[in-house]
Parts: sequence; structure tokens; C-alpha cells
Amino acid sequence: MWLRELKAAQSRLKWSRCPTTISTDSIEKVADEVVVCAKCRLCETRKHAVPGEGSSSARVMFVGEGPGQQEDIQGRPFVGDAGKLLTELLQSVGLRREDVYITNVVKCRPPNNRTPRKDEAAACRPYLERQLALIRPKVICPMGNSAIRALVESEESVTALHGVPFEKDSITYFPMYHPAAALYTASLKRVMEEDFQKLRGLLDSVTG
Repeated sequence: MWLRELKAAQSRLKWSRCPTTISTDSIEKVADEVVVCAKCRLCETRKHAVPGEGSSSARVMFVGEGPGQQEDIQGRPFVGDAGKLLTELLQSVGLRREDVYITNVVKCRPPNNRTPRKDEAAACRPYLERQLALIRPKVICPMGNSAIRALVESEESVTALHGVPFEKDSITYFPMYHPAAALYTASLKRVMEEDFQKLRGLLDSVTG
């Protein structure tokens, strides 16, 4: 039922929140600006900023909370244990990291992996909006409560929202648990596997 409804909704998909044309911008330009960004206090403690990576024409974009220790060291998103699980989940539904785009709400690691503060998320927000406008993914997957609140301003938790697609401002969202949650709560891995199967069906409906 939800798949038919979503397919119908996709036909009405319009990027009203994003500019229709950005002739001078690019994913590479965004990344160049991110790596030297000093718009918030996180620049003071980072080793490397983490703009994001993946296909500039990805059908799906995954958005996490912020870089962790390994991401800060390598300057790449989701390369620690949570990243390995994300890669496995992608592969389980026939997707590769290079097929999707992966980024975070904030592009620099918060000290001790704390939750990003509102002013830090606000400072990074223009970078995320430009990435969304440039890539124009069919589906955006906010992973975890921080990403959900930043992207859709919902007070509902990921427990209530995960695995169910919905539209907001003519954009399709598919909330998910953050892979790190499954590392601490083993039962969530099965939940994430099921959600990725649903995402696969959703993506097939978008392009089918």
C-alpha cells in the first residue's frame, strides 16, 4: 500500500526548497569550502573536515549526525565501525558506496562525539542544502534523531519514524536508525536490514 502511494507521490516530486539551477556551484566547490571552513567552534578541534562522498547523481543520500574519530582522521564519512556496517547494508540490497551520497549534518567532529549544538548545525546547514540542490536525490535518508530533527524538524524519534517514507515540502524522506545504534543494540541490525530492503523497493519504484 505505502509503495503505491509513494510512487504516486514521486510523480509530484518538486524541489521547491532548492534552487532549480545552480550554474556556478558544484559538489567539488562545496567540498573545497568545507575543508577550510571556520564558521563554528568545531574547526578548532577537528583534524579534518568531512564534506561527504559518493555519486554526484545519486538517487539516494544518507545523512548522519557528524563525523566520528576515524572520519576525523581520514576526512571521509562513515569509515569506522558504523561505516563498515553501512557498507554491508548497502551491499545487501545491491548498492555500492559509489552509487549513493553519504554526508552528515555537521562536517566536523564534535568533541567526544557529543551531539552537535544548534549553532553548529546551523553553520553547516548551507553546505548540506547546496549538496541536496546539486545532487537532487530521489530519496533522503536521515539516520538517527539528530539528522531527522535537522532535516525535517520533527520531534518524533527514529523509533517512531524509521522505515516509513513520507513527503515534506515535496521531498521524500526515509528515516533510518544510525548504524552506530546497531553496534550497541544487536537487535537493531535486523531492523536496519529490513529497512534497507524497504528502501530498495522504494528506489525501484522511483526509477521503475
